[in-house]
Amino acid sequence: MGTDFEVNVDVEIYQPERIDNIHQTVNYVTVYEVVKQRMAIATPLLETIASDLISQIHIISPLIKSIFVSIKKINPPIENFVGSVGVSLKKDFAL
Repeated sequence: MGTDFEVNVDVEIYQPERIDNIHQTVNYVTVYEVVKQRMAIATPLLETIASDLISQIHIISPLIKSIFVSIKKINPPIENFVGSVGVSLKKDFAL
């Protein structure tokens, strides 16, 4: 329906003492690409998208400890409503 969305992703990692290169962390460009590709697929429920994003982002790195995804639908097509609606989902992973 041409609605705009705001997507926020927080990725917590099991961090070594010092991070010296990209292979010791999660590349946020890769995370962005996952979000961009998934958001291009029309889906009725934001909850489904958030769950899918967590599953797809988790595949990126075994260093991921937890993922938090928040999706807001900006100016949703709701009569007499001004603002945004959204969902948030968090999942923790064992090392």
